[in-house]
Amino acid sequence: MLEKSFGLLFFLKTAKNTKNSEKYIYARITVDGDSREISTKRICETHK
Repeated sequence: MLEKSFGLLFFLKTAKNTKNSEKYIYARITVDGDSREISTKRICETHK
């Protein structure tokens, strides 16, 4: 029997050229052990 796996994780990532408290929201998608990161093009402040 062949099993499939799928995972979805959202996390905050700091841009290299910013010094304020804003971070970008990224999503990591993992399918059968192969993971990819994509940007949601949204910004969140760390205190929220």
